[in-house]
Amino acid sequence: MVDCASDHRQHPTVADTHDDRVTTTTDALTVLKGMYAAEQQYLDAGGPGSASFAPLAPFFAPDVVLHQAAGLPFGGTWRGHDGMERFFVAMSAAWESFTMLEQEFHPAGDVVVVRTQVRATVRGSGRELEFPILQSVRVVDGRITEVWPFYWDTAEIAAAAATA
Repeated sequence: MVDCASDHRQHPTVADTHDDRVTTTTDALTVLKGMYAAEQQYLDAGGPGSASFAPLAPFFAPDVVLHQAAGLPFGGTWRGHDGMERFFVAMSAAWESFTMLEQEFHPAGDVVVVRTQVRATVRGSGRELEFPILQSVRVVDGRITEVWPFYWDTAEIAAAAATA
């Protein structure tokens, strides 16, 4: 995993000139790293129906909004903790496995852009895909409030899931 924020003090940025922004950036990175670790554990434990969403919930604001591309099998706008749980159910219906291979974090105040390389296996067909996801994630008061994921090839993902 490449962590662009781990040495941000060695490479001064605008955030270094504003102590409150450094704290916000560090907090946002801490929140995201914790959430991604909890998400991978949740998925590895079987996800919906097998694992509890409770370890993930504290990372998300009660009114969190997740915007997924409409063309994906788990597309739509998911709101609140209940929406996040329903999203994971929909995602689990599409993927037998979903592994985050490597991540890069690029902080910009309360927004962190995350590039994740994913390997996923389509439920039903067993087809394996590897693809990048770029996410814009907003963190406010130590909780994720909004997520905008962008998939490299939504058509390929939708087509692969349709063959399941």
